[in-house]
Amino acid sequence: MKRSLSIIFTLALLLSMISGNSFASNFKEEADVVYLNGNIYTVDNKFSKAKALAIKGQKLIYVGNKGQAKKYIGSNTKVIDLEGKTVIPGLNDGHLHFPSMGMNLLQISGFNKHKEEILNLVKEEAGRREPGEWILGYGWNHELWPDKKFPTKEELDAVAPDNPVMLQRVDAHSIWVNSKALEIGGITKDTHDPQGGEILRDSNGEPTGVLIDTAGISVTSKIPPYSTERIEEGLIKAQEELFANGITSATDAGTHLSHINDMKNLYKKGELKARLNVMVANGKGGETGESLEYYYKNGPEIGLFGDRLTVRSLKLVGDGSLGSRSAALLEDYSDRSGHKGNYRFTDEELYRLVKEARKYGWQVATHAIGDGAILQVLNTYERVLKEDPLADHRWRIEHFQIANASEIDRIAKVGILPSMQPVHATSDKNMAEDRVGPERIKYSYAWRKVIDAGSHIIGGSDAPVELVNPFHGLYAAITRMDSDGNPAGGWYPEESMTREEAIKAFTIWAAEGSFEEKIKGSLETGKLADFIVIDKDPMQCPEEQLKDIQVLTTVLGGEVVYKK
Repeated sequence: MKRSLSIIFTLALLLSMISGNSFASNFKEEADVVYLNGNIYTVDNKFSKAKALAIKGQKLIYVGNKGQAKKYIGSNTKVIDLEGKTVIPGLNDGHLHFPSMGMNLLQISGFNKHKEEILNLVKEEAGRREPGEWILGYGWNHELWPDKKFPTKEELDAVAPDNPVMLQRVDAHSIWVNSKALEIGGITKDTHDPQGGEILRDSNGEPTGVLIDTAGISVTSKIPPYSTERIEEGLIKAQEELFANGITSATDAGTHLSHINDMKNLYKKGELKARLNVMVANGKGGETGESLEYYYKNGPEIGLFGDRLTVRSLKLVGDGSLGSRSAALLEDYSDRSGHKGNYRFTDEELYRLVKEARKYGWQVATHAIGDGAILQVLNTYERVLKEDPLADHRWRIEHFQIANASEIDRIAKVGILPSMQPVHATSDKNMAEDRVGPERIKYSYAWRKVIDAGSHIIGGSDAPVELVNPFHGLYAAITRMDSDGNPAGGWYPEESMTREEAIKAFTIWAAEGSFEEKIKGSLETGKLADFIVIDKDPMQCPEEQLKDIQVLTTVLGGEVVYKK
């Protein structure tokens, strides 16, 4: 029987060749869904355009013209007319904090709010809480307040005298706490600053209520954890936010084992569908921590749940932030003489952690904002890679904000990937030059110099530090202006990305950052059917409209996961 079928197949093939027809064209695979009449940017090597897509299962089986796409339409194929609307690959946020997004949706939001408004929210929350219950929030930014001064514990004491309060700054590198929280954390006038942190003090040496970076751990470690149910609720809310903004993939920049297990539970239940590349955070200080110990013992996890969850990277934090003056600089802060910021690790601590990651075959990504931290990370990466070479390491520097000319050249030569968040430049522009002065600012947030040196930028939002909306990121990358259109013409506009580069930063370049460019990041046959339908053409619309682009439909693995 098998031999007979083989003969029939061979004869059919010969007949088709004799008749001049392509045998394959008569036996095309039937698609599950075909999209026609689209303005489709594939973001392939030629940044070419298409009119139609055919999908089977999770993958694209055809990308091209309408006539050919119709050949994939069978009796069970769903056909969708895009009516000329624009399609781009599903957006990939290369650096955000997924569990934090979820948890913040359960807390007080101080984002873009005046101090008085935040204090009122704390007062209202205190009225709903029992004495002793924690009040948590995030998003305050003293740079937006008239006096631009750090807040104090006394201000929180006045509105919540009976509850410990912890409010995280927008950059997540400072916390504002009241006296009860300081007491619970055991922080007094006599407490010494820890490695990588600072307790802000008044003229008498008393803690003011603002704790920078590692100085806050003694307080935050005392906050009771959320229940599993609350965490899962937050993760689902965070996913809804991703899909509504056209984000089908994201890199979670530093998470512990417990939250990864929460994600796995939701994937098993079919409730979590977003594609997450999760970096494992190291322990406190220079410790490996239980999360890394588990993964070093059990190995990376790649492409779980149908290419939806990958865990293969170590996330380290090398310094703080510019807003909190804890980014580690080579020279003094221009607006704080004698202060250069804070290094989280000694050179040997960082070397040991990176060397250990190399031993176990893990990708390394290190947060480094100041040029001092960037230099420390570069020197460490080069030292380890020289001792134990790895051709395609794709080690990353997260943020890479206050660099210098030699550092920009070095990352390109060594193949270190810069993961940068365009919205940070437009959020920081009001204070960044005050912090570093007119010369260092020329190499800060310097996307043009970075790309021209030969690097691909991994685009991201750093949500919830910034709003997750990727079109704000595209707009910032292209215009160097904030959402109000300031400054006119852009802040150091010579550092702008082109439209094509900005789209690549949030698609194919972000996929490269997680070793996934062969399965996603562009719309090509054989890749995952992750794409979005949007209301404007980002390559053609006026620049000022880029930030207002709306997502009409989000498709992940062929499934519509969001519709406006």
